[in-house]
Amino acid sequence: MIPRVQYVAFRDPSQASHFAKTQAGKSRFIGGGTDIVVQMRSGKTKATYLVDVSDAPGLRGIDEIDGNIRIGAFTTMEEIRRSPSVGRHLPALKEAADVFAAWQVRNLATLGGNLCNASPAADSAPPLLVYDAEVLAMRGDKELQIPIGLFFKGPGQTALQDGDLVTGVRIPKGEGGSAFLKLGRRRASILAVVSAAARIQLSGEKVGTVRVALGSVAPTPVRALHVEAYLFGRKPTEENLSAASTLVLKDIKPISDIRASAQYREKMAVVLTAKVLRTALMRAGGVQS
Repeated sequence: MIPRVQYVAFRDPSQASHFAKTQAGKSRFIGGGTDIVVQMRSGKTKATYLVDVSDAPGLRGIDEIDGNIRIGAFTTMEEIRRSPSVGRHLPALKEAADVFAAWQVRNLATLGGNLCNASPAADSAPPLLVYDAEVLAMRGDKELQIPIGLFFKGPGQTALQDGDLVTGVRIPKGEGGSAFLKLGRRRASILAVVSAAARIQLSGEKVGTVRVALGSVAPTPVRALHVEAYLFGRKPTEENLSAASTLVLKDIKPISDIRASAQYREKMAVVLTAKVLRTALMRAGGVQS
């Protein structure tokens, strides 16, 4: 049963942030509500106020500005999936949206909600990590820019303080190739057993910029720094990609749960890392040898 709550709506993000701060520990911002309703029913969340700012200007939509793509926090995953800008410049994020839950959920679930829920299995997190995204937020009248690598602090925990309202995500367009893969019991409508994203930009015949990130294999979505360090400055040969992929085991700490064992996650993390690296390399215009 869902407990009684009070619903309040604001069109001014700053006012919403101030209100939520005065009700610290008793308020939650609501977007599509696909997670919060489940959490309230289970007792995981005991909010007294649900704060809705979905009608506030500038919190929804996808725009290309000064070499960046800005996605409003209340933009749905289906809108992201269908966006030509996302498909053209951020294919890994588009691929994550493709396998995000079912169509009905994608039309409600928002990017901001997926991030703020801070699940280790959040589908949007690995792509945003490899794109070096920034989370944009309001703290009262102050605007914040939080590097995505500093945003996740633990399961269900973020760098946000009481009253902080995520307003969007800013992602550099960048160059190179990128890709995302998700392993689950089904293609969609299921939490990831393991997910992985990669981005590669070549510098001549060698790997220049390289980013690799995974989900469902640690307390938070995580960058595979050992994989990145190994590949940087090396030729993107099949031998080097395979060797780099095995190093992902140094970056992850999977657990066993109802979906998979820790050992299975370790094996699949290596497999998915190799696959997304190969796809990212191909999209970057590289050829393995």
